[in-house]
Amino acid sequence: MENVSNISKLESIKSFQSTIRKSEKALAQMTQKGANTTLVKKRLKALHIGLAMLENVWNQVPHDYNQEDLAEARNVLIGLLPSIENSYAKSKVGSPQRTLLERRIKSLELSVQAIDDLFGE
Repeated sequence: MENVSNISKLESIKSFQSTIRKSEKALAQMTQKGANTTLVKKRLKALHIGLAMLENVWNQVPHDYNQEDLAEARNVLIGLLPSIENSYAKSKVGSPQRTLLERRIKSLELSVQAIDDLFGE
């Protein structure tokens, strides 16, 4: 994986943690309302795997995900990028929302790169 500054590593991990918390809250609300939670659960699992991959590469934290889990997570994470990039394009320059989206995009890209590096792609 490319050389990533310690600040970027920290921001990426915090971004994943924030996204996971938001997704967990959304899942709880959807479950309470009786809504279909399949997609949110799938995304949440992918986010957990993405975070685990970054922590594995940067902090040598072991993970217990198999190749199938990693491949599925990679596809889900890549699938999240277009909507986040679209929101980023619509956000105001210099706004806190734009900064958050920028970090979220970077963290997703880095986690996909970590998965690709693991597969030797």
